[in-house]
Amino acid sequence: MAALLSASAIALVLALACLAVAPGHGALQVGFYKGKCNSTDVEATVRSIVAARFARDRSIVPALLRLQFHDCFVKGCDASILLEGRGSEKTANPNLSVRGYDLVDQVKSALESKCPGVVSCADIIVIATRDAAGGGKQYTYTVQTGRRDGTVSLASDAVRNLPGDSFSAAQAIAAFRAKGLSTSDLILLLGAHTVGVTHCSFVLNRLYNYNGSGKPDPAMDPALVSFLRSRCPQKSTANSVIALDQATPAVVDTGYYKQILAKRGVLKVDQNIASAASTNATVKALANGGLSFPALFGKAMVKMGAVQVLTGSQGQIRKSCRFVNK
Repeated sequence: MAALLSASAIALVLALACLAVAPGHGALQVGFYKGKCNSTDVEATVRSIVAARFARDRSIVPALLRLQFHDCFVKGCDASILLEGRGSEKTANPNLSVRGYDLVDQVKSALESKCPGVVSCADIIVIATRDAAGGGKQYTYTVQTGRRDGTVSLASDAVRNLPGDSFSAAQAIAAFRAKGLSTSDLILLLGAHTVGVTHCSFVLNRLYNYNGSGKPDPAMDPALVSFLRSRCPQKSTANSVIALDQATPAVVDTGYYKQILAKRGVLKVDQNIASAASTNATVKALANGGLSFPALFGKAMVKMGAVQVLTGSQGQIRKSCRFVNK
């Protein structure tokens, strides 16, 4: 058995070590905006604005991580989630609590004043998310830019494409594979839940009536059930916020993986990737430090940022991130 575990661990490390930036679209490149915004350094401008926000509001980290994920998983990383309008992605139920739009607007306004019609909203999301996640320096990674903005935004696309919070490991793997992302990418990207939050409405079933049993989910640590019930009374009309990482909710670290291994995953999908045979070994390796979460998380974010991008003459560079150009 020991020999088998050793071989499995070696295979896992080799597979994750080979995790590379997806080729995505050939037009994406590091430093795409260099020399294209007059004398303005585009990435430095974004970094400055994000740093100022981070200094007074660290919740911008999970907000932007979620914003990028919810953008890229629908029609690709095209900033379609930012578009206003009846029936737009923004109005879909999974997106009603997405935040960070104001920061994207602030960055866009600053860059439009320096070089109108040059920097896409899609690239702003990706750069700003990297800079927020890198607030502690450890998680800074190099991003590719050169995306253009989409012109179509439908709530139905968001509902159809965004993975569910109660997905089994197999369902989550299939959803990520459909976007060209691997099982390793899935586990690493869910690691963003280390600074994420959810609401009571998403966990009431697990706390009080799991699968119609009238009892809590047996896969959840009883101490966590008790704590969450105090935050989320069954008959309360309040929809309180709950941290997904109960130990270090303000820090991007490996605490999330340790927590789900201890049956303290708040969302069912998180608990499922800890227990499934197809994902458990990777979760363990990340939890115990056998794999470097900072480096691998950055690579997975870059890979996700290349999903179904628009480049070249595709799409447009929106003047306002909230509306399609007239």
